[in-house]
Amino acid sequence: MRDMLTDGPLDVLTGDYLAELTMLILGRDRLKDPARGYAKTFLRQLEECLGLAQERGVKIVTNAGGLNPGGLADAVRELAGRLGVGVRVAHVEGDDLGQRFPDALTANAYLGGAGIAACLRAGADVVVTGRVTDAALVTGPAAAHFGWGDGDHDRLAGAVVAGHILECGTQATGGNYAFFGGRSQRELLRPGFPIAEIHEDGSSVITKHDGTGGFVDVGTVTAQLLYETSGARYTGPDVTARLDTVALTQEGPDRVRVAGVRGEAPPPTLKVGLNRLGGFRNEVVFVLTGLDVEAKAALVRAQVEDALGRAKSRPQEVRWELVRADRPDAPSEETASALLRLVVRDPQQDPVGRALSGAAIELALGSYPGFHVTAPPGKGAPYGVFEAAYAERGTVDHVAVLPGGERLPVQMSGDSRVLEDLDRPPLPEPLPQGPTRRAPLGLVAGARSGDKGGDANVGVWVRTDDAWRWLAHELTVERFRELVPEAAELTVMRHDLPNLRALNFVIEGILGAGVASQARFDPQAKGLGEWLRARHLDIPAALLDVPAAPLKAIDANEPTEVLP
Repeated sequence: MRDMLTDGPLDVLTGDYLAELTMLILGRDRLKDPARGYAKTFLRQLEECLGLAQERGVKIVTNAGGLNPGGLADAVRELAGRLGVGVRVAHVEGDDLGQRFPDALTANAYLGGAGIAACLRAGADVVVTGRVTDAALVTGPAAAHFGWGDGDHDRLAGAVVAGHILECGTQATGGNYAFFGGRSQRELLRPGFPIAEIHEDGSSVITKHDGTGGFVDVGTVTAQLLYETSGARYTGPDVTARLDTVALTQEGPDRVRVAGVRGEAPPPTLKVGLNRLGGFRNEVVFVLTGLDVEAKAALVRAQVEDALGRAKSRPQEVRWELVRADRPDAPSEETASALLRLVVRDPQQDPVGRALSGAAIELALGSYPGFHVTAPPGKGAPYGVFEAAYAERGTVDHVAVLPGGERLPVQMSGDSRVLEDLDRPPLPEPLPQGPTRRAPLGLVAGARSGDKGGDANVGVWVRTDDAWRWLAHELTVERFRELVPEAAELTVMRHDLPNLRALNFVIEGILGAGVASQARFDPQAKGLGEWLRARHLDIPAALLDVPAAPLKAIDANEPTEVLP
């Protein structure tokens, strides 16, 4: 926060503190103390930066209010009074639908930016929200500044795309970027945070403060555009943005113009994120060193299964996973070892506690040679499950609580459009037949992956038109399932985005009941795209070792209104 305020000019500083897992954590905090439920880290940052923001005339908009935006707004006022900083604080509420879902730990509708806009128009310096969409932190300030209304679909859609690019911070400035090779370590060591220069027509330029680390180019922006999305229609409470209309152009060093975004009326329902306590889980990781790894795994698995079968209550779910990280004639014990991971789950704590620790640790002197574990299992910890529900727009009370305490109901536009799949766009002409080489997909394609509840998405893009002609025909759903065997029996949807030279795959159910259930080695699918890039297939030789297409320039003097 301090760096963003001191490294260059800003009008609005946004902060996204909420994820599906965060809501679960805040829900557990609130069980211990009803006055909690917001992100305390925001207050610690604000203590250092509130005066600085006020001096520089920077508005602060954040969803750090979590489950208790009113409580955080009061805490900000108390902090401002203690610091002697005169700021006007407002908050947005109405997202909490707990009364409709009494069996859920948290139940929150994803609100849009209209409440934020109302608070800013009323003169707020700091706006605190609960569960809003990540992009709402940008659509709200933009709508307030330019006077956009609910029907300005294209403008709002442009702001939604800008907000989506900003929402994961340095993922738009070189962080977690597939093509980081060739960049200096100094450049990658501490990427600066992205900035969106929003224009009145809804277009934007993504950039960063001069002199900060990282880099902004068409690739880094493309990667973030594909992150945790599904089809070409990117829905939200403000507008449905058409990702298939996004046009990216490199305007100059660390400047990417985002234009052409079309918008449609939002869906008639709001998404509601539900977090429930799913039960208790425990795990133990056996280390298998040297020879006969498969036999050692089979022996200890049979022994533990036998012990669990004789226990008073066997865990409801028992899952084994053998990770072959070992290699022959290894130069160190660690590289000679494989890991056998056992995860158990049950609605009750006892079956995953003493029953597991007894079954695993009592084998220490009577199992495979070299028996040891990475850590002894504990007594079992609670885990959560995530589920998405939906509520009619008109049934959710979206309220802006203005700096003076006035409660202003935010009217959601009756203009809505039922979501429908788009027709598949035409594919480019395939590349002519020619020599191929067996090589990793990642030599020609970038990827970024992430989670949405129990589903995962993998966005794959290429940097040249010829590579797109190959990828669009080669990476079918069937080929994807071959390269990612975990998806072989699951529903996989492919969405084509020719403007971005990209494909987006959504794998339903690969993450079980969501990140908190930890059903998978990589519970948020963050590395799934990199695994895909590491898989080998036959790639046209002409595409290998070909540099990216030259950057396209636009007229930097093009007249347009920018946030002053």
